[in-house]
This record gives sequence, C-alpha cells and structure tokens, in this order.
Amino acid sequence: MLLADTDDGPVELGPALSIFDPVYFGIDEFGQPKRVPLIERNILIGGEPGSGKSGLLNGIVAHAALSLDCRLVLLDGKRVELGQWRKCADVFVGPNIEQALKLLRRLQIMMDRRYDFLEECERRKIVPGDVFTAYLLAIDEIAYFSATVGSKQQKEEFNLLLRDLVARGRAIGLIVAAATQRPSSKIIDTDLRDLFAWRFAGRCTNDSSSDIVLGHGWVQKGWSANTISPNNPGAGLLIAENGSPELLKVAYLDDRTCAAIAAYAATLRGTAPATGRRKLRPVPLAA
Repeated sequence: MLLADTDDGPVELGPALSIFDPVYFGIDEFGQPKRVPLIERNILIGGEPGSGKSGLLNGIVAHAALSLDCRLVLLDGKRVELGQWRKCADVFVGPNIEQALKLLRRLQIMMDRRYDFLEECERRKIVPGDVFTAYLLAIDEIAYFSATVGSKQQKEEFNLLLRDLVARGRAIGLIVAAATQRPSSKIIDTDLRDLFAWRFAGRCTNDSSSDIVLGHGWVQKGWSANTISPNNPGAGLLIAENGSPELLKVAYLDDRTCAAIAAYAATLRGTAPATGRRKLRPVPLAA
C-alpha cells in the first residue's frame, strides 16, 4: 500500500503493477485478451506508420512505468514518441548518438556488475523482490541510431552494444523493447533479430520486411504482415520463440491517456513535480 502526502492529508493510491506480471498487448482474433510475459525476454516491433508499432511500445512502457520493481531507460530518435514518459524514466535520450552510446555502455557495465553479484551468490537470475530491480530499455526507431546518424564506427558500436544487451541481459532483469518503422536487413541484422524472444510485425509494405521481423520463411508458410489491410490499424502478427504467428489487435493509448498514466506513474514513483505533494511513503500491508 502507498500513500501520497498532500496539503489535505494522506491520499491512498491504487496498487502498483509488477514487471513480473504479464503485459497486456491487446486482443487476439477471437476477441480474447492477449497478455505476454516480458521478464527474461525481449521484443522487436516493426511495421509502417499507423501499423500499431507505437501503440504496442507505449503499452509496454506504460506497464513498466506502473511497476515499481522496474526502472525505465528510454531512447527516442523522434523525442515525442516516448517523451511523455520522461518524468518516469531514470534516463531519457533523444536524437543524440553520443548520449545513446554512453547510455548503452553504462547499461553494459551495470549488467556485468549484476552478473558478478549473481556469481558470488551462486545464482543464475533475479527473482521478484530481489536486491535490485529490473530495467526496461525502450527504443523507438532503431534505424535512427543504427543506420542514420553518426559515423560508421558509432553505428557499428551501437549495434554491437545493443546486441550484447539483448543477448546477455535477460537473466539480470534487463528487458529490451525496440521498434522501427521500416525494417530491413541493414537496420535489423538477422542475427540480432533472432535474439528477440517476441516479435511483432504490424502492416509492412512488402513480404520481405515481414520476414525480416518475424523470421525467414514465414511468408512461404502463408504468414505475411503485408496482407494486413491499411484500414485495420493496430493489427499485426505476434510470434514467440519456437512458436507460430498469431493475429493480434494492439491496444491503443491516445496522447491524453498516455499523459494521464505517466503522471500517475510519476506520483507512484515519487518523481512528480512538487505541487503540494511530497514523495510517497510506504505503509505496512497490515495497516
């Protein structure tokens, strides 16, 4: 239970979520809710504008923001897609390749230190209520950092660092949710793609782009995000590792809803602006 101190006295807030809870993505083709466990997993999101990519990414960030056992690290080449969550995040990086690389290097150091800790404790992964919390690294528009700005050396370093975080971060609670508008082999290396346990392909302009997100060969088996109607925004194909694609309609959060959730999450985290409120103080569960 959490209380927020205000000028009018303590106000009880609702319960927080946990990053160990499955994340609500939307509904499947039968109208049933689709919830996906993301702890110890990563997700790659691809598709053209309006395909549901941003809706899914914001839904994941919203869940993490409301989970007090998860810290947010945001990379946004456009600044505005994830900008509403800035007050909930430990770090927010806009269109700046130098800052992006610095952030990924810091996360790599943190990851190595956590593995040192687990090794000393003779453990293999973090658990709920552990001494350190999980991290969500959310990246909107990978292409901006991996293929558009900076020198060749900086782009290569970004790809190498991101690959390492995706490959080794699962056991220490680092979740990577990365999105791009125009998936291609130059932007998403197939070796990197295959490290993502979950992959979502919103409508793509061609079969090749669909296969780059979902995995090679799915078009030949009849699964292509290119067949999704442009008049069906938010629809896409979701696939898990060792699974088959399934049709999904992504939940949509408009700007006003995102702003409201972000403001509430900032209050839960004690990072809201000082407008009569002070930081949250915990109350014993028996109270």
